[in-house]
Amino acid sequence: MHLNSLFSRIILASGSPRRKELLRMLECEFEVLKSDCDESYPVELKAGEIAEYLANKKSLSFNVPLKAKELLITADTIVWLHEKMLGKPQNTEEAVEMIKKLSGNVHSVFTGVALRTMEKLHVFYEETRVYFNPIDEADIIHYVEKYRPFDKAGAYGVQEWIGAVGIRKIDGCYYNVMGLPTARLYEEIKKNFT
Repeated sequence: MHLNSLFSRIILASGSPRRKELLRMLECEFEVLKSDCDESYPVELKAGEIAEYLANKKSLSFNVPLKAKELLITADTIVWLHEKMLGKPQNTEEAVEMIKKLSGNVHSVFTGVALRTMEKLHVFYEETRVYFNPIDEADIIHYVEKYRPFDKAGAYGVQEWIGAVGIRKIDGCYYNVMGLPTARLYEEIKKNFT
């Protein structure tokens, strides 16, 4: 099934270059419209609930009306470690501290996705478990200074040097850690919009 046979227009409301790259892998034509949305969430939410809530909030804040056969995709990715969310680091020190926390530990990456048409809104999340080897502080500093991962939840990109040298094992969807669970996205579109 080709997604463009289902929809006359597919909109990815995201500024993430990784999400654009991943959606391109599904061989569909789409346009990117950036949507600014406050990323606060109720404090009682945990783990995947946060990612799902934020994806839904981004979808509802997108104020361009959808027409028939148009699909809007929004997403939010969070890193969850020891019952706490690690967001995007504000500076080098925060990035180094975040990766130190991930070093030698297992964490979960949750991506919430909202799919919206004129008639329907469908929201889901995917979880992937990521196992980091212990990483030397010098390696962490090298990574942060060279790759500047300030636009990434948890301060790392799985597809970058730190992933190649530091990640021992991944349980779940690799692409989910990059920011979009492509297989699940494709499955949810087929199941809910055909």
